[in-house]
Amino acid sequence: MRIIKKLDIFILKGYLQLFAGTFFICLFIFLMQFVWKYVDDLVGKGLTWDILAKFFWYCSLTLIPMSVPLAVLLASLITFGNFGERFELLAMKASGIPLIRILMPVLIAAMVICTGSFFFQNNISPEANKQLYTLLWSMRQKSPELDIPEGIFYSDIPGYNLFVERKDAETGMLYGLMIYTNTDNYEDTQIVIADSGRLQSTADKTHLKLTLYDGERFKNMDNQSGAMLRASIPYMRESFIEETDYIAFDNQFNLFDANLFAGNAQAKNLQEIYRGIDSIRSRTDSIGHSIYDNAMRSYLSRNLSAGRKDSARIVKEAAGTVPFDTLFNQLRDDQKSSAWKYALNRTEAMKSECEFRATCYTTELNTQMRRHLMEAQKKYTLSLSCLLFFFIGAPLGAIIRKGGIGIPVVVSVVFFIFYYIINVAGENNAKIGAWDAHFGEWLSSMVLLPIGGWLTYKANSDSVVFDMEGYKRFFMKLLGLRISRKLSRKEVIIYDPDYTKCCRELEQLIADSKAYSESHNLLMMPSYWNIFFHYQEDTAVRGISERLETLIKELHNSKSNVIIGLLNMLPFIIPDAHTRPFRNARHNKWAGIILPVGLFFWLRIWRFQLRLSIDLDNLQETGGEIVKRLGALNETR
Repeated sequence: MRIIKKLDIFILKGYLQLFAGTFFICLFIFLMQFVWKYVDDLVGKGLTWDILAKFFWYCSLTLIPMSVPLAVLLASLITFGNFGERFELLAMKASGIPLIRILMPVLIAAMVICTGSFFFQNNISPEANKQLYTLLWSMRQKSPELDIPEGIFYSDIPGYNLFVERKDAETGMLYGLMIYTNTDNYEDTQIVIADSGRLQSTADKTHLKLTLYDGERFKNMDNQSGAMLRASIPYMRESFIEETDYIAFDNQFNLFDANLFAGNAQAKNLQEIYRGIDSIRSRTDSIGHSIYDNAMRSYLSRNLSAGRKDSARIVKEAAGTVPFDTLFNQLRDDQKSSAWKYALNRTEAMKSECEFRATCYTTELNTQMRRHLMEAQKKYTLSLSCLLFFFIGAPLGAIIRKGGIGIPVVVSVVFFIFYYIINVAGENNAKIGAWDAHFGEWLSSMVLLPIGGWLTYKANSDSVVFDMEGYKRFFMKLLGLRISRKLSRKEVIIYDPDYTKCCRELEQLIADSKAYSESHNLLMMPSYWNIFFHYQEDTAVRGISERLETLIKELHNSKSNVIIGLLNMLPFIIPDAHTRPFRNARHNKWAGIILPVGLFFWLRIWRFQLRLSIDLDNLQETGGEIVKRLGALNETR
C-alpha cells in the first residue's frame, strides 16, 4: 500500500509551487520596507557593491522568519481556492475523501516548514542579525561622500562650515568660497574668504586637500575667555594668492568587530539566551544584595551612632527590654515633634536613595532580561505561526473557493495585518514591563488558534461562512427591515402551472386576507398583557403566509414575464412577528417585567402589526391584478 498517493503528490505540487513564489514576493516586500527604514544610512555614503550585497544578504536572512508565515497563509489560501474554483475540491469530496484527508499533505508540509523555521531562527538568524547590526553601525559611522551644494552652508566636514556661491561640475572648481571653522575655543575661530578653490580627497581617503586661490584669512587674537562678547576684539588678517590645507576626513568604510553585538538577544541562539538570562539574574541578585548591605551599613550604623548618648540605654533598646512607647512618652512635646520629623526625613532620604540605586543599577538589567525572554519565546511563536496560518488559509480557501491573486491576497493581507498589530502590541507592552514577556509574545498565537480551529470546523462541515446574502437576510430580519423577492423566469420548466386552480386559490386567499383585516383592527395599539403574558398563536396569518408561498412557488413556473414581475411585488408575510418577541414563554415574561425592555419590544411589535396591515392590503391589490392576468391567460389558452 502506497503511503504517498497520487492525490497527495497533486496537492503538494500545487501548494509548493505557490509557496515558493509567494515566499519570494513576501520577502521582497519586507526587504523593501526594511531598506526604506534605513535609507538614510545608505544614501550618499559611497558604499561599494560588495558592502551593499552583504547588507541585502543579511537583511534577507533576518526577514525570512517573518516572510514564511505570510507565504504559508497566502499559498494555502490560493491553493485550496483554486481547487474550489475549478471544482477539484468538490470532486474529491464527492469521491468520499473528507476535507481533513485532503488537507493532510499540506499540513505535513506546513509542519516541516514550521520545524525548519525554528531551526533557522535558532542557528542562522542569530549570526545574520549580528552581522547586520555590525554593517548598520559601520554604515552610520562612515562619513558621507562630498557633494558640496550651492548657495547654502555645508557642515558635513567636521569642524568646518563651507559656503559655495557657484561650482563647476566639469572642472570641480568652487567659486565664491566662505569658510568658518567650528571649534570649541573662540580664540581658534577663523574665517576664510576666497575667490575660488578646489576640494579633493587624498589617495588614502583619510584627508581632504583644500586648495584656495586669491583670498583672505581672519583669525581671532584674543585668548581671554568671553572675548567674543566684547565689542572690540583684536584679530589677524592674512592675504594669500594660493594656499593648501589638509583636513582630517576619514572617508573609508571601517567594519566594526561583530563581537561588539554578541550581547544582543537577537544575536543569540536559545542556549546562549538562557545562559544570558542566568547571568543577568545573578547580576541582579548581587546588585540587590549590595544595595541592601550598603543601606544597612549607611543608615542603621549612622542612626545608632547619632543617638548613642547612653550606651547602656542603647543596649537595652536593642534588646527590646524597654518598650518604645515608654521611652517616647518620657520626651517633651518639642522633643517628640523633633523626633518624628527626624525619623520622617531619614526614612524619606533612605527610600529615595534606595530607589535611585535600584533604578540606576537594575533598570537596564531588567530591560535586558525582558528582551532575552521575549527573544526566546519569539523563536517558538514565529515558528508556530506557520502552522496557525495554515489552519486559517487552507479552510478559508475551501470556503471562499476563489483562486488567483485577487480575493486571496486581500484576505491574507487583512489577516496578517490583524496578526501583526496584535503581535506588535504584545511586544511593546512586554518591552516596557507592562505585561509578562511570555504573555506578550504568545498573545498573537492565542488569538489565532481559536480562529483557525473555528474556520477548520466550518470548512469541514461545509458551512457557508461567507454567504453575504445569508448575513444580509439575517440582519434585515433582526432589524425588522422589509425583504423583497427576487424571482426570475426559469430557463427550463418541467410543467406549466394550473392557472385555473391558482386563480381560484388566489381569489380565496384575497378574500381571507380581507376578512382578517376587517375582523382585526391592526392599526390599534396591541395589548401589552397579551404580548408578554398571554400569548395566542395567530393561526389565520400563518395559514395565509403558507398558502401564499405555495401559490408563488407554483406560479414561478409561468412563462409570462408579467406574472413573474407581479409575483416579485407580493410581500413576505411573517406570521409571528406581530404576536410575541421571543418563542420562549419565560423570555417573554422577563422582557415584559423589565419595563424598558418590554416597552421597546411592545413598540417593535406594534410596528410589525402596522406593517402586516400594509402587507395584507398589498396582497389584495397585487393579487387582484394577478387574478386578472391569469384569467386572460386562461382565455388565450
